[in-house]
Amino acid sequence: MSRPVPAATGALRVLKFLSAQAEPVSATRIAAAVGLPRSSAYHLLTAMEDEDFVVHYVDDRAWGIGVAAWEVGHGFARQEPLARIARVPLARLVDTVGESAHLTMLHGSDVLYVVEERAQGRPRLVTDVGVRLPAHLTASGRAILAWLPPEQLRALYPSRESFVTRTGLGPQSPTELRRVLTETRRRGHAREEGEVTLGFSSIAVPILAAGIDASVAVTWESGSRPDVPVEHVQRTADLLARRFRRGT
Repeated sequence: MSRPVPAATGALRVLKFLSAQAEPVSATRIAAAVGLPRSSAYHLLTAMEDEDFVVHYVDDRAWGIGVAAWEVGHGFARQEPLARIARVPLARLVDTVGESAHLTMLHGSDVLYVVEERAQGRPRLVTDVGVRLPAHLTASGRAILAWLPPEQLRALYPSRESFVTRTGLGPQSPTELRRVLTETRRRGHAREEGEVTLGFSSIAVPILAAGIDASVAVTWESGSRPDVPVEHVQRTADLLARRFRRGT
């Protein structure tokens, strides 16, 4: 007797199967391919349709990949080359400032850490490749959010319920966030002090290139030194923007 397939596993199998098909296919064929009873496959497909991961073509009685699945793939297509382009410039930034640096991309209302370059002899940070943190608390996130269209920002943070804290610090309402982002745009870079981890500070600069929402940041122990010179971070962000536009 076969074991039940968890819903998340079933959904991933469906996406992998559909992504390999030249055209939409029937629920019966999907069920057979992923090892699910037809009724279970249909319920799973319906739930995935609600989230736009699959599309039901009623007249053809067939299912195909939805726009949300395309967006996930498109996000990887942007993320992977940027990570490849960023590694050497970030390593040079670390050598220059003597502190850890990272590249992040916006992922919903979080930032996703795509590249992390650690400075030798510095304390371990909560950030690492693949980690996600609330964008409104991080310098990395604020550097991106500050240049988003207002309607996109409202969609990400519609109310107080959209906000979380880690240390009790940081904006906790749309009004407070707008105030922080206005100051970020005025300065041209973002800052945070103790809002992700007490005792640590960060500065970040957006990578201003069409098609990506990303930033470069440096983090250090708050009492260990004066601020890291923002011009070094700015030069790295500008270099990555130019290289991403060229695709090299």
